[in-house]
Amino acid sequence: MCRIEELCRKDVINIKDGCRLGCICDVEIDACDGRVIALVIYGHSRFFGILGREEDIIIPWCNIQTIGEDTILVCAEPIGRRRKSRSPLFNFFK
Repeated sequence: MCRIEELCRKDVINIKDGCRLGCICDVEIDACDGRVIALVIYGHSRFFGILGREEDIIIPWCNIQTIGEDTILVCAEPIGRRRKSRSPLFNFFK
């Protein structure tokens, strides 16, 4: 048995590419059946939250492979997060 509070402390790792997706922020529950539908990881904030945040990652319950002591292993399509290249001025001072 595992509480939602305990799920929120675990790191989520995608087994397809080994990427750390983040920590569980929310859970979707079917109120009629009383079962968990999906786990939600909020998107990273952009520029301290002023520019909003990236899209949330929703992981259907059927994609969860293992819930361990410290991590949750999921099988999801790799998420391509684009990183902006540093400005040439930054490289000048390096």
